[in-house]
Amino acid sequence: MSVIQDHELQAYCEQVAERARTASRSLASLRGDIKIAWLKQSAAKLREATPAILEANVRDVEAAPGYGLTDAQTDRLRLDEERIEGIAAGLEAVAALPDPAGEVIESSVRPNGLDVQKVRVPLGVIFFIYESRPNVTADAAALCVKSGNAVILRGGKEAAHSSRAIVDLINEVGQEVGLPENAVQLVATTDREAVGHFLSFNQYIDLAIPRGGEGLIRRVASEATMPVMKHFSGNCHVYVDAAADLNMAHDIVVNSKCHRMGVCNAAESLVVHADVAAEILPRLGKSLAAQGVEIRGDTQVRELIPAATEATDEDFGVEFLGPVISACVVGSLDDAITHINQYSSQHTESIVTASIEAAREFAARIDSSAVMINASTRFNDGGEFGLGAEIGISTDKFHARGPCGLKELTSYKYVVHGEGQVR
Repeated sequence: MSVIQDHELQAYCEQVAERARTASRSLASLRGDIKIAWLKQSAAKLREATPAILEANVRDVEAAPGYGLTDAQTDRLRLDEERIEGIAAGLEAVAALPDPAGEVIESSVRPNGLDVQKVRVPLGVIFFIYESRPNVTADAAALCVKSGNAVILRGGKEAAHSSRAIVDLINEVGQEVGLPENAVQLVATTDREAVGHFLSFNQYIDLAIPRGGEGLIRRVASEATMPVMKHFSGNCHVYVDAAADLNMAHDIVVNSKCHRMGVCNAAESLVVHADVAAEILPRLGKSLAAQGVEIRGDTQVRELIPAATEATDEDFGVEFLGPVISACVVGSLDDAITHINQYSSQHTESIVTASIEAAREFAARIDSSAVMINASTRFNDGGEFGLGAEIGISTDKFHARGPCGLKELTSYKYVVHGEGQVR
């Protein structure tokens, strides 16, 4: 990426934002077949350009140790032929989804004859800040443009060469099919000050979406002058109820925690009803230990799992993003709900139970973006929910919650048809 001098940085950022606003006005009425052609042809071009993209990615991976990336972070950064095929397939999946822009959400005819329609419309301009995953570059561009929005991409420096190769390719296709110029822009500097400038441009940018570590997200939420779609952390719980099928509970807990430990929908906390604790906890202790997971538990947990260490009050609220899980034993469903709502980050909670009543109570009273009943927390994901892809998971209540796909990148307006009515 190019180096931009301090005195030029604010002017550059404002120019990018202003160009995005201009593009958004054309995108709002862009025909759906043009967006579909752009996505499908971009997918084909990605496959053709695999060698060039891999060459760019090698430069990023070779630089990773200098940025202090862990092995897991470097793995998320690395591309290969299979991963590029996954990116291309993701673009095609978004192309196949219904276009939300222009959808009539509901309508009614008033007694005076006015036809009142509630119509889905794009948000406008989205500023997307994310860290070191080149596949996210393509996903975000696809979702934003398909939903009729212009997007400003500010990726991490760790994936700068990979992201540039992908954006240059999809913009080349955009010119060929008639996509508005500057519909997708990649910020040409990794200067942290640029983020602050973009967050001040609420006259151009309608929504900011940060996707990365909690520090990044808190900074964006603190500085943004426009709405922010976000979640700070993912302290996700699995509650094993007194009426649980314990074989099912075992598999769900192990999958929720161990399938991928460094992601926001991995389980970080285990809550077990006292009636089944003596039977399930020793077994879970062995299975989690076999996966290298440290258990930090309360007194009852440590009695049943001698290898467990003592949990502090802070441990119950932590997103570990690694091989640690907190655990406690509760005397009732009510106690479990109270504990989870106290320590939860409002991301994802799961109950394992054969009781319909317990499941309903849990789902009604748990205040999180997704509640799983007899299923792993790892399913809180846009692809798994049938959204095609997601631009992130929101734990907010306005304006979107949970995995955010095409519809979550829209708002609505009222369109009223009359025949000369006056009031």
